[in-house]
This record gives sequence, C-alpha cells and structure tokens, in this order.
Amino acid sequence: MATILEIDGLKAYYIIREKMQGRESYVYAVDDVSLQIYDNEVLGIAGESGCGKSTLVKVLYGFVEPPLIVVDGKAFYRSDAEMIDLLSLDASSLRNKIFWRVFSYVPQGSMSVLSPTMRIKNIFLDIIHTHNKDIDKKEAMELISKHLQEVGLPSEVLSSYPHQLSGGMRQRVVIALATILKPKIIFADEPTTALDVVVQRGIIQLLKKVHRETRNTLVLVSHDMGLQAQLTDRVAIMYAGKIVEVAPTKDIFRNPINPYTQYLIMSLPKIGDKSRRVSISGRPPSLRNPPRGCRFHPRCPYKTKACEETPPKLIRVENDHYVACNRVNR
Repeated sequence: MATILEIDGLKAYYIIREKMQGRESYVYAVDDVSLQIYDNEVLGIAGESGCGKSTLVKVLYGFVEPPLIVVDGKAFYRSDAEMIDLLSLDASSLRNKIFWRVFSYVPQGSMSVLSPTMRIKNIFLDIIHTHNKDIDKKEAMELISKHLQEVGLPSEVLSSYPHQLSGGMRQRVVIALATILKPKIIFADEPTTALDVVVQRGIIQLLKKVHRETRNTLVLVSHDMGLQAQLTDRVAIMYAGKIVEVAPTKDIFRNPINPYTQYLIMSLPKIGDKSRRVSISGRPPSLRNPPRGCRFHPRCPYKTKACEETPPKLIRVENDHYVACNRVNR
C-alpha cells in the first residue's frame, strides 16, 4: 500500500515550569515514535489513557502550542509525488493549505468545536467560505444539504444551536463538518467517548460509511479495543509515549506478541466465556520520569535484567507486524 503519512523519530514533550524552583521539566508524551500510515486505510492507535495517543495526533494535525513542543523527528505528508514536511509549516500555511481540505479532525468532545452562539448552518458556511471563497451562499447551502443527507442527518439540524441537539446528533454534525470538504485524512480522537452503546454503534457505522464512500485515510484514536476490532485495518499500540506493536488488526487480536498488547486483548470480554478476565497489574508510569529500559518492565511478568536497562527497538517480526520487546529482539 502507498504511504500517505510518514513519521520518523518523533519526539513531542510538554514543558512544565516550576516557578518556586525556577526550573523546567518535561512530560515525554511522544518519545521517539516512527510510523507509516497508508492511503485508504483505517489505522487505530490504542493504549491506556495518558499513553500519548492524543498528543501524537495533535502533532500530526498541527495543534502544537505551548506547553507542547516538538523536540525532534520528522513528519511528512505525501501529496502525489511531493513530500510535505508538516513540522516546517507555519500556522498560516496549515490553516490555508492543510486543515479541512487535506486533514480534518474529530475531537473527543463535540461541544469543543461547535460554537454555542452559532446555528449549525453558519458553522458549516464559515468552514466552506474560509476554504473556498469563490462559492456563493446558495451553492454552499446546496452542498451542505446534500452532505447532510449523505451522513444521515435531517435538514432541520441546520437551524439548531448545538445545545439543542443530543450528544449523538452533535457528534454526527462534527463528523459531517470534518468530511464536507472531502479531506484525504481524518483524525478521530475518541469519537464515541461519553456516548451510550446504541449511539456509539451509529457513530461507528457512520465512520465506516464515510470511509467506504470517500476512500480516504482514517486515523482512529481509542482505548476501546472492541471499537478497534470493528473499525480498523491496522492497529498501533502505544505505551508510555512509545509504540510497542503495530500489525494488521486480525494479527493483533489473533497473535499479540508484546506482553502489554496481550494483556489488552485478554481483558476483553468474550461471548460464552465466563472465566475471570485478566488485567494488568500496577499502573502506567509517570511520563515525567519514565522507567529506564523497557517502560513496561515494572508491570511485565516476563521481565529480565535486560528489560530494566535496554529500551527495545521496534523491529519487523513478519510481514507487516512490528514489535518492540526484548524477548523478540534477542
């Protein structure tokens, strides 16, 4: 498959300034991450809360504002035969050339992108006119109405304010906003958080439908491994700021190799299996002071002396399956 996004050695940290001591420290949220994202795939990024998933997406989308800084690494977007260095673009270039038309973003909370003082139709019009100044209001409204039908939204929502819609309806509006200009890549950050099971199913079906019809790339950030199983083609597992396993979704669930991935899979309920689920002991480490060596070793039942001292490298074990684990690296 053709690579559309390539990340190499990316390091993005949060600066913490301690006024009393007059010093700085860092939260190593994304620490030496390398990853390829393919054209027309659904890539999942999974892991416990606080592992760096959302920060990685923020950097790729261009949401790099203090206290978040990019310390090192590269991120390239492949546009036809041209490679665009995303980290070299200023805010104006990102806003005018990349946002909404090439990359779009579905955040965790739908209310965070919907102005409470604007009707839904005006939010749509604002986005369209920002990126296509030649289109008149009548053409824009026709485009909006057609797109709403495509994503299963009634036209009545256009005259509503965000607070007048349910959580599930607002999330559908956000997905419609993210896809109205037919972007190449959509970043969806926990798109089903805080929604009930029935509404979650509707959002999943909508994301599937949009991806199937537009043939774009969807990057899905979620700690929900069940959601990853239903929606993704490949999954990248993150732990404590690092990627520990990347593989096709079927391989991740049938043959997880990294111990952390194994625990994530074993914690899932199974139909007809009444045995007690196995969970990971301990808690994720502080990213201000992560463990030496393998960052999972304080919680890993297979750890050795090497795990306490040597950080494992992400290596290819078979086909498109990559693992960072000292048991594999030996």
